[in-house]
Amino acid sequence: MDKLKCPSFFKCRGKEKVTASSENFHVGENDENQDRGNWSKKSDYLLSMVGYAVGLGNVWRFPYLTYNNGGGAFLIPYAIMLALAGLPLFFLECSLGQFASLGPVSVWRILPLFQGVGITMVLISIFVTIYYNVIIAYSLYYMFASFQSELPWKNCSYWADENCSRSPIVTHCNVSTILGEIIQVNKSWADIHNLNCINGSEIYQPGQLPSEQYWNKVALQRSSGMDETGTIVWYLALCLLLAWLIVGAALFKGIKSSGKVVYFTAIFPYVVLLILLIRGATLEGASKGISYYIGAQSNFTKLREAEVWKDAATQIFYSLSVAWGGLVALSSYNKFNNNCFSDAIVVCLTNCLTSVFAGFAIFSILGHMAHISGKEVSQVVKSGFDLAFIAYPEALAQLPGGPFWSILFFFMLLTLGLDSQFASIETITTTIQDLFPKVMKKMRVPITLGCCLVLFLLGLVCVTQAGIYWVHLIDHFCAGWGILIAAILEIIGIIWIYGGNRFIEDIEMMIGAKRWIFWLWWRACWFVITPLLLIAILIWSLVKFHRPEYAKILYPDWGVALGWCMIIFCIIWIPIMAVIKIIQAEGNIFQRIVNCCRPASNWGPYLERHRGERYKDMVDPKKETDHEIPTVSGSRKPE
Repeated sequence: MDKLKCPSFFKCRGKEKVTASSENFHVGENDENQDRGNWSKKSDYLLSMVGYAVGLGNVWRFPYLTYNNGGGAFLIPYAIMLALAGLPLFFLECSLGQFASLGPVSVWRILPLFQGVGITMVLISIFVTIYYNVIIAYSLYYMFASFQSELPWKNCSYWADENCSRSPIVTHCNVSTILGEIIQVNKSWADIHNLNCINGSEIYQPGQLPSEQYWNKVALQRSSGMDETGTIVWYLALCLLLAWLIVGAALFKGIKSSGKVVYFTAIFPYVVLLILLIRGATLEGASKGISYYIGAQSNFTKLREAEVWKDAATQIFYSLSVAWGGLVALSSYNKFNNNCFSDAIVVCLTNCLTSVFAGFAIFSILGHMAHISGKEVSQVVKSGFDLAFIAYPEALAQLPGGPFWSILFFFMLLTLGLDSQFASIETITTTIQDLFPKVMKKMRVPITLGCCLVLFLLGLVCVTQAGIYWVHLIDHFCAGWGILIAAILEIIGIIWIYGGNRFIEDIEMMIGAKRWIFWLWWRACWFVITPLLLIAILIWSLVKFHRPEYAKILYPDWGVALGWCMIIFCIIWIPIMAVIKIIQAEGNIFQRIVNCCRPASNWGPYLERHRGERYKDMVDPKKETDHEIPTVSGSRKPE
């Protein structure tokens, strides 16, 4: 086609540009940044950000927290924590990535001493990406298993044991021996010996739901503990492979392809949630479930408890995906003058409203389940895996047309997970692109697929019979303290060391100058409130640390030690890179530290036309000069 548009006997001014684009197909001819590329449309970026922020936690964690922390009253600390911690960090990271057009590692040219913070973010994203796709594989398995006339977990089948029952079962009772003595025995022992229980002596305990036994015995083939690895569950391994193939196919052209896929994966969950809510609202007992969710009488006395505020802050922090590196990576593909402030407001509000909306869809159907089983809603409500793969499937199995609703629900979980996974892999490939731009231009497809292949192989341990224990181990250690530490150092480095006022000037270069009163709130949060809140959450998390367990099975010592090794491996790069930067600098130790706390000479807007007077002496950002002593001209002196 190029030859038809530009025959060889004509001199075409755009010929080199077309050739470059053909080699570097993730860059469009109309992109502002011809080295890295930009989002094709603003909506591509917004939907990718919404998809990244809105994940499984919005559906399986927030509704339970709301119910458990006072119902509607919980929305008060939730909104306050959004304003004080979530939104300030979200806006900061979006602005940071967009200003420099760099990923989470290279963007630390802003403060070379803290480059290890970016490495920590990427390493944690890699660990989380490994197990997150396993959850997507679970959703795929359940979706495929739902293509039957009757859901396989509707009744206790060949895989069930004697404890499988929707009603309470007798575990012990009193029997009379041949000597006339009355003793208490196990019910199964009494049955084997043909002894009849004395009426009224039965001891009952809740039976295990068919969906619970199906999850443990069929889907997971769960072993007795982390010590018993067992074999690879082949159908979960195939589902995991399929999940990685979907991710690789969506990202083979980078943001140019993923930006189109998210039009479906980001919007479809809202359609399903609306359908589930409408269906749930028509069921008997739905109003009871919803009243439990929002609190018929909201318990405002709960607001006096510190645990409620900690839950609100933690949920906001993790739900918005701050400090994972993904926000910086996705925003780095924006055009320089994009209004990142309005984007941050839109995405954060959408994320929080989605959480609230999802709660109505979940609790309406759980209310119906409680109604038909004659239980209280509190007896059927679950959180996390127990909600997604036990409680909700159990409720769907009781509905007319259960397979249809089950397919819809698990397809929704699939799309929710894929959005977040796209951004996580884009974080990794963006980091590679910044470090090796020439290689990435020529080999984007093989590198992207290679990343997916390596992560698939690393994830195979999570689809063994002990796989669920590995998933919980990584989540317990890597998705907690490491992110908090990275977030605290990020805000301290940028606001306290680089300079909050200087960072605000950088933002105004992109979105235009604002009145001082506009920045009053952001200064208060960035300088004081947000870092103090994050430090409080970190200290609380460390004080409340408990040995990880799953299904009341404690992890072995070596498993806990491995968890600590994983998180230490992620955060150890912060001091390592700081030491490396100091060694590479010149002067005495004090001068070296001071120099490493200044921006590198190649820090600033990626394109020359955006640099203005403040960054007129900036070195070409394509040159790797982070190791050099930062040059501070009169226009770029520290505050």
